[in-house]
This record gives sequence, C-alpha cells and structure tokens, in this order.
Amino acid sequence: MEDNQSWVVEFILVGFQLSAEMEAFLFWIFSLFYIFSMLANGVIFALICLDQRLHTPMYFFLAHLAIIDMSYASNNVPKMLVNLVSQKRTISFVPCTLQTFLYLGLAETECLILVAMSYDRFVAICHPLQYIVIMSWRACTVLVVTSWSCGFVLALIHVILLVRLLFCGPQEVNHLFCEILSVLKLACVDTWINKVVIFAASVFVLVGPLCIMLVSYMRILWAILNIQSKEGRKKAFSTCSSHLCVVGLFFGIAMVVYMVPESSQREEKEKILSLFHSVFNPLLNPLLYSLRNVQVKDALYRALKVRAM
Repeated sequence: MEDNQSWVVEFILVGFQLSAEMEAFLFWIFSLFYIFSMLANGVIFALICLDQRLHTPMYFFLAHLAIIDMSYASNNVPKMLVNLVSQKRTISFVPCTLQTFLYLGLAETECLILVAMSYDRFVAICHPLQYIVIMSWRACTVLVVTSWSCGFVLALIHVILLVRLLFCGPQEVNHLFCEILSVLKLACVDTWINKVVIFAASVFVLVGPLCIMLVSYMRILWAILNIQSKEGRKKAFSTCSSHLCVVGLFFGIAMVVYMVPESSQREEKEKILSLFHSVFNPLLNPLLYSLRNVQVKDALYRALKVRAM
C-alpha cells in the first residue's frame, strides 16, 4: 500500500438520498413498524412460553422464529432510524463488522429454522401416526441447535474473511446498513474468495433448503389431495399456508439479493428489498401465523381473559 493511503476506520452509510421532509416521514413510519413488530413477536413468544397447549414442535420452532425476527430487526433498524434524522451517518469498522456478523448469522439461521418447520409439517401430514415419535423434543432440540450453530458458524467464516481485507477508501457504503456485498466493494484488495464463499453459503442455506421444502410440499400436497373429507383437506392445508407465505417472501428476497447477477439498478433494488426484510418481514411473520392460526388466537383470548379477571 502506498504511503499516502490510510486504512478506513469508519464507513458512511449512504442509505436513500431523499429530502429532509421525506426522511422525517420515513422515520416515523419505520419506527411504528419496528415497535409493532417487536410487540407482535414478543406476544407470540410469550404466548408460546406461557400456554401449555402451544408446547408442541410447530410452536417451538415458531418461538425461535420470533426471537430471530426481533433480533434481526433490532440489529438493523435502530441505526437506520438514527441515520434518517442525523446528518452524520458514520459507523466505525468494529460495529459495522458486528452488524454484518449478526445479520448474516440471524438470516442464515432463519433459513434453516424454516426448513425445520417444513419438515415438521411434512411429518404431521404425511406420517401423522408416527408424528410424536419422529418429532420428539430431542429431535426438535437437535434441529434448532443445528440451525443456530450452522447459521452463526457460516457468519463467522464470512466475517473472518472480511476483517482480513484492507479498506483504504472510499468510505461510502451504498446501503442502509453494513450489508456484506456493499462493504466488499470498498476493499482495496481482491475479494474473489469472499464472493465465492458467499455464493457457496447461498447455495447451502438458500438453494438446498428451498429444494428440500419444495419436495416436502409436493408430498404434502399429494397427501392432502388424498384426504377424503373436505374439512380434513381444509384443515391440513391451513396448517401449511402460513409457512408457505413466510418461505416465499423470505427466500424470494434473499435469492434476488445474493444470487441474481449484478446490474446497473441492482444496488437501489437491494436497498428496497433489504428494507422490506428488515422492517416489514418481522411484522408480517407473526401476523401471518396469528391471524391465520386458531390456536394462537385462542391462546391470546385465554391470556387476555385471565388478565381481565
């Protein structure tokens, strides 16, 4: 490195280039979404912990999904909100690296938790008589521990490869937070190893799990169509529809961001998709699972009834 170059110790998060009035408006909108998503996921998690009727494998996985959504939103949104009302949009290298580590770890864990949830639905519908044996608490614990471990081990690998790079300018990260692909563009050295590892991890946590879920849901659909009663088919499908909506949104956004080839407008599209994933998705998940789930609504009704007494 030349003598007149110095290492970058902080980055500038560019975000959206909007007027002050629009940014103030977005600040209040995103703040409301963030508060509601924390409350909604918190209520879901509390209901699952407190109501014995929800102590089943499906809600065990849903509780972990709620933890991930609250953590993911808390990792990205507060800094985004501060940047909307502040002229100084800097973030030092260490917090930026930590933010990258957490969002990658949580996102990759969510991918694997969604796979575990699809496996749970597959066993429940295709092998109902063996469900209690196959989806034992030991098996559920192994699935959850494996999901969290793999997610954060992969994130650690990304971060180790990131911190070995040299950053000598420019400082501007063209994103809402320290998204790894946007940060890599600022490196002064070749980042091909980082990009290869990111692509390989995307195949492992996106393409592989998505293929597994597609196969599972094809077998689930076949099993549902073979159910004789109309009510039975409706009940079986209702237990899967919420999960399908969540999977479609999550995997669709992630694959567009990390597996679609670069284009001139890609960076701005990535910002919008990442914004949806950080702000709207954490709120959407509990709404999909609560509004479409009779057991969750009954648990909320019982909790409110007990509190009112």
